[in-house]
Amino acid sequence: MKTRRVVVLPYDEQWEQDFHDIEKELLSALGALALRIEHVGSTSVKGLSAKPIIDIDIVIIGYSVFDAVVWSLRKIGYIHEGNLGIEGRDAFRYEGKEHLRTPHLYVCPQNSRELHRHIVFRDYLRNNPDVAQRYGEIKEKAAYLYPYDIDRYTEYKASFIEEIYLLCGLKGK
Repeated sequence: MKTRRVVVLPYDEQWEQDFHDIEKELLSALGALALRIEHVGSTSVKGLSAKPIIDIDIVIIGYSVFDAVVWSLRKIGYIHEGNLGIEGRDAFRYEGKEHLRTPHLYVCPQNSRELHRHIVFRDYLRNNPDVAQRYGEIKEKAAYLYPYDIDRYTEYKASFIEEIYLLCGLKGK
């Protein structure tokens, strides 16, 4: 789902509940196919300004259960889009989820490099509120400068993200 207008908002406590609402629906559909469901991305970091989209990683044991996961998610309105050029995670878009906050949904095997990066990045920001604050300011400025250009928005914050990756022991993209 391509962003048409880039909107970055101050942290909203409701985002945590929004995640749990989506998580509940996903767990109901997936059962034991999901090892766990992780709230990742900026809405998962208290105090961090973010686009009001809930990023979620569904963690699975491996691709041996992937077809069953795709089928289970399809039954509740999620459509597999492939990996969109990023190995180790598969994206899903949705239809008919007006009752839930907009999610970006990914399925990742438990040994996925992308899953590891999402978790480490999130946890670093959670444990370093000063860095999270600076990141939020950069995101707000990027949204102000490029409200209708998600690619430029992403480019504007890319060097700071790379700095965070280095700080938390991850190599760049």
